[in-house]
Amino acid sequence: MDDEAIEIQRQRIRDAFLRGGGVQSSARGVHHVVLLSSNVERTVRFYQDTLGFPLTEIFENRDYRGSSHFFFDLGNGNLLAFFDFPGLDLGTYAEVLGGLHHVAISMEPEQWEQARQRLDDTGVEYRRESGTSIYFKDPDGARIELIADPLGEMYGAEIL
Repeated sequence: MDDEAIEIQRQRIRDAFLRGGGVQSSARGVHHVVLLSSNVERTVRFYQDTLGFPLTEIFENRDYRGSSHFFFDLGNGNLLAFFDFPGLDLGTYAEVLGGLHHVAISMEPEQWEQARQRLDDTGVEYRRESGTSIYFKDPDGARIELIADPLGEMYGAEIL
């Protein structure tokens, strides 16, 4: 890889497209992001009990009979949702173009530390980065980041 050429391209894109925080977005925010679950109860226990995100609703997924669509409160009106697809033989998580790399969830530092301790207590392996991020896989292999930085900031820099 040519690191210098990549940085030149990155700067060209910055110069051409970066609008900064002063431009109003046409969106209100993320209503919900949907991941897949192979076991509804295990997913609820992990996200609610280990990570501290309350389950807010569960109902049948309109797209697949017998499938559940369920939601967790991430604060500030943000929801993380799941589908299960009973009877379908879905493979394990795979990184593909157009696929999900990870979901980053902001937490207050005290809540972040409590979640980190619960990950320790339940034996979930994670990688700690930059002092404010924890990366781990959920029970179905989706990559999750818990970040103690405020919304709109990352590692001391404003990104919004």
